[in-house]
Amino acid sequence: MNNIQSTEDLAASAEAGGEPPSELSGPAKALWLTKADRWDDAHNVAQDVGSKLGDWIHGLLHLIEGDVGNSAYWYSRAGQSQPSGEEIDREWEKIARVVLTDS
Repeated sequence: MNNIQSTEDLAASAEAGGEPPSELSGPAKALWLTKADRWDDAHNVAQDVGSKLGDWIHGLLHLIEGDVGNSAYWYSRAGQSQPSGEEIDREWEKIARVVLTDS
């Protein structure tokens, strides 16, 4: 992943604006879009991932949206424990570490 080597790099890139780097995997792109506050785009990408990792990101997105029931469904599909709404940033970082390690 070219210039994106850490969760901090991924977050900084998203917060800088523009478009996600082309070298990002689907899960990394979904997280980039999440951090850039582009919920609809992130949701579409997460749905296309088609794995437990995509389900985990999908659950996070619904938690951010405030749809706790839908989030719980996606967390269950991902085999993950749903965090509280106060832990969203920490959860994003947790998922990002997994995504960047697997890429």
